[in-house]
Amino acid sequence: MTLTAQAPVELPLESTPSESPGPKGRRGLVMTLVLAVIALFWISPLALLVITAVRPLADFIGNGPLSWPDQLTWSNFKDAWGIGNFATTYKNSAILALIKVPLGVLVSAMLGFALAKLRMKFRKTVMFTVFLGLTIPIYITIVPVFIMMRSAGATDSIFGLIGPYLAFGIPFEVLVLQSFFRQLPDEIIEAARVDGAGDWRVFFTMILPLSVPALVTVAILDAVATWNEFLFALILLNSDAHKTIPVGLLNFQGQFANNNTGLAAGILIAVVPILIAYTLLQRWIVGGLTAGSLKG
Repeated sequence: MTLTAQAPVELPLESTPSESPGPKGRRGLVMTLVLAVIALFWISPLALLVITAVRPLADFIGNGPLSWPDQLTWSNFKDAWGIGNFATTYKNSAILALIKVPLGVLVSAMLGFALAKLRMKFRKTVMFTVFLGLTIPIYITIVPVFIMMRSAGATDSIFGLIGPYLAFGIPFEVLVLQSFFRQLPDEIIEAARVDGAGDWRVFFTMILPLSVPALVTVAILDAVATWNEFLFALILLNSDAHKTIPVGLLNFQGQFANNNTGLAAGILIAVVPILIAYTLLQRWIVGGLTAGSLKG
């Protein structure tokens, strides 16, 4: 038997991608550059705020707000803590948020669950009435709210702010939560009722644990709104001992001069808790906002 040598079989070489980017690659590069420019414009106010907070007031006045500082200083933060009376305003804002936010989220969750899952009379009427609160501007309610709170003796008290804050916060929270509750399967509720669970037990033992992303999202948004609320706090609070952080920032504005660098430092001090909360709970916030838009 004779063996004949066979020529080696050449396998087809895989086509290598072209070095030059295609149309899709160029579009992606352009989109990245556009988003980078938008991000720079978006973050520029925060960068300007930080630069203003760490420069002396004389340098700010002499060179202008858009110039690079000749020197940096951290004394603005120390001075701002005293001028803004943050030791008191921080405590007042924290007490107000710790009471109002959980209470508002709980009430909104119960109402949202009732509108989404329970068979109740006049459900559409109640839903329309609640959502109607989203269309009422806060500015046209200042005078009636002030008269009502003064008649009740609730002015110049941080606890007196809880009522108006709840009234304007609950409609948006109910809108978000009832949209989320509607995506929960009805089968789990029916199964719990077959086992003898009532509506309250279903709500506290099943609905709330399944709704943690939405609840955290609503709580963070409500906390931000409560922490930054200015108009009602300005109208209803008089004494320095009861002022919240936004009202305390008015101490940086004088009749003849403005402490711009101290105000910038005070704003940074005021927003630190909110920035920390957003950083730690960003995953929950995004998940809670998008969960209600998906079909479960």
